[in-house]
Amino acid sequence: MSDDQEKRTPAEEAEAAAAADEATAQATRVEGQARVEEVQRDVADAEVRRIEEEREEAEQELEKLSRKERKAREKAEKEAAEALEARSKAQEAERLAHDAQRHAPAEEAPTKTSTASVTSPGVGSTTAPKAQAAAAAPQTPPAPAPPTSSVTDRPEVLVGAAFVGAFLLARLIRAATSSDD
Repeated sequence: MSDDQEKRTPAEEAEAAAAADEATAQATRVEGQARVEEVQRDVADAEVRRIEEEREEAEQELEKLSRKERKAREKAEKEAAEALEARSKAQEAERLAHDAQRHAPAEEAPTKTSTASVTSPGVGSTTAPKAQAAAAAPQTPPAPAPPTSSVTDRPEVLVGAAFVGAFLLARLIRAATSSDD
């Protein structure tokens, strides 16, 4: 032991030990604060990177949407131009049809067509001879249906009558077989 340590009193030694403990505790606190500040700095850096990534993703999404919007606008403009062109062609065709109608001879009257000739597929080379003859025959309207004057001609009346008859028969059989003794 050195001479300085031998001359110390127990109070001085306790004071020196307390000072050493306080210095160690102070160093530990400073080291802990430094570590906390490092962690906070790392968290802040990570937050900045995350925000930058989100901003980049948002910019990419915005660019993607603007491309889609531009394509949709171009498509709509193209379709509008096509519609305008089709409308002008239709107006030109209508004008030509009116001109042709005005210059056509007035002697020809439009031919009457029956619904059968309009809706039938027509007569071709593979059509059966009877079908060709039927198509060539003049169209006659179908004969009107004869008026039904009898109530028994209606099927719903007949079904109702059968039901009533079966019900009455069941009641009669039940009355005959039940014992009222």
